[in-house]
Amino acid sequence: MATNAQHSPATIPNLRDKLPKLEPRRKRPPPSNPLPLPETPALPSPPDTSSHSFQVPSRRILSTRDHELFLSSPTYNLVVAFVFGLSDAVVDTPLSAVKDEDCSPAVKSILSILDEAESLVRATPPDDAEESRFGNKVFRTFLDKAKVASPSWHQKLGLTSQGAISEVEIYINNSFGNRTRIDYGSGHELNFIIWLLCLYQLQILKRTDFKALVLKVFVRYLELMRTIQSTYYLEPAGSHGVWGLDDYQFLPFLFGASQLLHHPFITPLAIHQELTLEEFGHDYMYLGQVSFVNSTKTVKGLRWHSPMLDDISSAKSWTKIEGGMRRMFVAEVLRKLPVMQHFLFGSLVPAVEGMSTEAEAGISNEEDETEGGTVVVEQDGVKHVHNLNSWGDCCGIKVPSAIAAAQAARKNGAGETLRRIPFD
Repeated sequence: MATNAQHSPATIPNLRDKLPKLEPRRKRPPPSNPLPLPETPALPSPPDTSSHSFQVPSRRILSTRDHELFLSSPTYNLVVAFVFGLSDAVVDTPLSAVKDEDCSPAVKSILSILDEAESLVRATPPDDAEESRFGNKVFRTFLDKAKVASPSWHQKLGLTSQGAISEVEIYINNSFGNRTRIDYGSGHELNFIIWLLCLYQLQILKRTDFKALVLKVFVRYLELMRTIQSTYYLEPAGSHGVWGLDDYQFLPFLFGASQLLHHPFITPLAIHQELTLEEFGHDYMYLGQVSFVNSTKTVKGLRWHSPMLDDISSAKSWTKIEGGMRRMFVAEVLRKLPVMQHFLFGSLVPAVEGMSTEAEAGISNEEDETEGGTVVVEQDGVKHVHNLNSWGDCCGIKVPSAIAAAQAARKNGAGETLRRIPFD
């Protein structure tokens, strides 16, 4: 009897009241990016140059205060408006959408100039005696030839004023790489864009040219720079190694993301598909640049040689990637003092009143500095000597060319196959 009483229904606990109520799991909001999406300022109309006083560009960002003045200046807004305006012009537009006959005479002249620059590269072969993965010094001979040809290039564009030519040509001459360090980085790429901006300021280029400037002119410049990099083994300026987006370029990823913004079937993960890269790389800059990066590495797999590109590919849409590239351009190029301390200001892209001059800082023009030269700069309020061996990383170490490493591997019998990382 006692045993039966222990198991009677009245003595069994009601577990239903003790169990937690099952509720559908609430979706967590996606993590918010702490950096707001940079706004696109309105692009101002070109200035009246009928009585304009031109000046040879020089460095003016020589301290943190100079940099802060620039970041709050109309010139900063001008640069951002121009770059983002170019990006907006190619939204959902493949390279093949712009035909040669669609280009204005000014755009055709620029393409001809870039063709002539490549001819100078072909006529100035590297010194094969230099068995080095660092920059080939014959690159300086190419720069000398380009500088001699530069005035005639600008006359072809319709510039007749020597003052205008002297101001504008510095930007294209500095867009091929640094003569002293024999390196190339996003700052040199920016010089090319500023050269185009100067031509816009001089009303040689119009807003209607923007699409062709990206899909024809910038792509041709990209091809030229790949030729220069593979010929003279330019060192990556301020490379972050595998932790950077790319050893040399940045803007192909911004412009390329705009091209793919609403693509119906090419997703960010497509950069891992060799067939997609092969079929569409010629029409979309982002895919073409990933394909080129793959070709310059000695190991196979983005996750090993370019983990940042690999991480970005997990984004759900090109909209997120394009917004991220805009943030990165502002944060990693315009807001980085080691990059912007080389930026050149003239009359068409003017400095702000109160910014330092090279004469006040007691430093020489960057072109006049000898190999291994130094300048005095201010970083975080502390003045120090900056060694001229890195464009993007202050006082960094020299980084060998990945292109040179890949070509050396092929010479040593590695052929066209890439090394696979174990367990990949």
